[in-house]
Amino acid sequence: MTKKVKKYTFRKFINDAHLWLGIGSGIILFLVCLSGTVLTFEEEIKDLFVKDFVVADASGSPLSLMELKETLSKEGIVSNVTIPAVRDEALKFSVKTSPQERRGTTYFVDPFSGEYQKEQKSSLDGFFLTMFKMHRWLLMDIEIGRPIVGVATIIFLLLAISGIVLWFPKKLKWKSFKPGFKIKFKANWKRINHDLHNTLGFYACIFLVIMSLTGLFWSFEWYRDAGSMALGTKVFGNRGGGPKFESALKPGTTEKTFEEILQLTSAELAFEGETTITIPATDNEVYTITKNNNSRFSPVITDKLVWDRDGTLLHKDLFADKPLNVQIASLIKPIHIGTIYGSFSKIIYFFACLIATSLPITGTIIWINKLKIKKSKRKQPAFV
Repeated sequence: MTKKVKKYTFRKFINDAHLWLGIGSGIILFLVCLSGTVLTFEEEIKDLFVKDFVVADASGSPLSLMELKETLSKEGIVSNVTIPAVRDEALKFSVKTSPQERRGTTYFVDPFSGEYQKEQKSSLDGFFLTMFKMHRWLLMDIEIGRPIVGVATIIFLLLAISGIVLWFPKKLKWKSFKPGFKIKFKANWKRINHDLHNTLGFYACIFLVIMSLTGLFWSFEWYRDAGSMALGTKVFGNRGGGPKFESALKPGTTEKTFEEILQLTSAELAFEGETTITIPATDNEVYTITKNNNSRFSPVITDKLVWDRDGTLLHKDLFADKPLNVQIASLIKPIHIGTIYGSFSKIIYFFACLIATSLPITGTIIWINKLKIKKSKRKQPAFV
């Protein structure tokens, strides 16, 4: 009896591509996704191992920002101060303690007593730095590790898309769809493993596609250029802080105090939120203010004002006034790391990354089980 040869269908091609791409990149994807899962709540985890700086008494009148700046000046050059939306929280001053420091050291300051404390290093700083290097470069040299992670990310994107194609049943009926939405925990371990791969992959897929598409902006310059062209605006093109402004004050002009600049800011940006002020270091420099809106859908979105030292508004940059393409480009990083909606999106990203970490494992187990089945079939005697 002649054995009927099965046709090589498009679905079989997708299945084979999904299998071999997954097998070939499994270890790399596991390491990248595992490190990404750990990094999701990096700041929250590190804070658990650092003693909080507590404001002792918030019932009195706060000291002026100028007084606090002068107190910190003995530590170095004070470059900016972040004022929380809540009255009884500490101010955060950035101080360049040496010429080599680019971003400065953070000092927590009690606005009522003037006491301050240098930001403490967490015992987990080294661990999270290792996780970051693994996520971005697989702990290799940047020039080697970055493209490897980039290629693995492209493969991951193809795996996510092909996985969705395979998730759809051959017969598009509700009865055929139902098993794909749930995990049958009462079944044997092989079926449970299959459902963990199939069902969890389906639920996490949209987030994994978003992470892949945004993550590639850090891996390849050609992708960043193509993304900039598609969006019609430069991606990561405003890292230098945008246009530069210089003071136009004439000698003898009365200057506003920090508090007066803050009052002007509150009038222009009439909402509650964390405010950061860059402090002019020379006569040519001006005040640059960024402020978050606590009631806005995303806590990472900021509005920006530039004031001359006499209170003249030089520049007003509101996120809501930017074109949609510019808004999207500016949100690529928070979209990728999950901070776009604060804790809510970070929780979703954590579980999505955790699922992504499990997919190479469950997928490999499915492949091994299929190999065992094929091997056992070959050993069975043929009947004619």
